[in-house]
Amino acid sequence: MSKRVLEILKSRFGADIYETHSQFGDDTAVVNPEKWLEIAKFLRDDPQCAMNMFVDLTAVDWLGRQTPRFEVVLHLHSFERNHRIRLKARIGDDDANGVEIDSLVSVWIGANWFERECFDMFGVHFKGHPDLRRILMYPEFVGYPLRKDYPADKIQPLVELRNVPDKLPPFGLDEGMPFGRQTHDYPRGEETN
Repeated sequence: MSKRVLEILKSRFGADIYETHSQFGDDTAVVNPEKWLEIAKFLRDDPQCAMNMFVDLTAVDWLGRQTPRFEVVLHLHSFERNHRIRLKARIGDDDANGVEIDSLVSVWIGANWFERECFDMFGVHFKGHPDLRRILMYPEFVGYPLRKDYPADKIQPLVELRNVPDKLPPFGLDEGMPFGRQTHDYPRGEETN
């Protein structure tokens, strides 16, 4: 059933659908990032597609494996037609310039926090987003931690602990990097602030 949506997209948008594939029940279209918003509106409004449920949005950093470096990935579902589709748009060069795409908040309000998370973790800028700011990391955090070129041993600027009721204490010296990936050398038996 979702393969029919891929056919509809190819006939409606032609060369702006770069490729499609169906593997293991996942029907995917890689689209022109300049048409991202237009295609999303079409998928929601066209009665044959009726993609009325925004499911998920994230990004993938393919540093050194493909150019454009990033893929923004969108999952949609139709309750009426009982089909789903994955859209991908490739953006950004190897130096992470041009990592921007239109916001889908005007199409599905639920995209708001997903786009903020994608911005916070990967640095994808969503043009037209009503409140694009960090959602998981603190405002002073430097960089984007899910990018492949983000160093695992990077030490972030120290910020004063905010006095918030019922807040858990900071991590201990041995916490924060599981599976033997501890990268900081701390003197044994001493605590740092």
